[in-house]
Amino acid sequence: MEKGAKICVWLMEHGETTQAEAAKALGVSLSTVNGLVKKLERMGAVNIGQRSLKVVDAEKILLYLANVRTISEDVIYKTRVGGSVSEIEKAMPPGVLFTAYSAYKFRYNEVPADYSEVYVYADEEVLAELRRRFPPRGGPPNLFVLRKEFDKVNDALLFADLWNLREWYAKDYVRGLRGRILA
Repeated sequence: MEKGAKICVWLMEHGETTQAEAAKALGVSLSTVNGLVKKLERMGAVNIGQRSLKVVDAEKILLYLANVRTISEDVIYKTRVGGSVSEIEKAMPPGVLFTAYSAYKFRYNEVPADYSEVYVYADEEVLAELRRRFPPRGGPPNLFVLRKEFDKVNDALLFADLWNLREWYAKDYVRGLRGRILA
């Protein structure tokens, strides 16, 4: 995931922090955080104090994040899996983090539109198990595995992931989630 996107996800989770704390938590340089934070400040999305950094306009950060996020670059495995999305979701091994449509469904007990793809985050160990359970198969992929960089999928990351999907129904999920985040 692009460093700017990672920083935005982290900022949305923490709200008020310091640039040094963000840099340390994400394993990036202070100058990298500073460069992004200055952009966000110019947009009116954050306030920078002497020893503080505060999110003041979450919507601006969400839209910035959604536009710098490139989900396709984080796909580490994809395949075609037989069965319904519900069956695919139930067959996931421990350690995956659901995102996109499945994450929205599980988090909010709601499905704004039917969907036919499952997106998950996984580390290398879990990826090996996913490849075993869901071997490579021809046809349009409906299981997408993304490189895991966070311990959870917060609403900001979920929003950016949904924003980046091409399926027509992604927009229904984006609309629903945007309303929940900014309410």
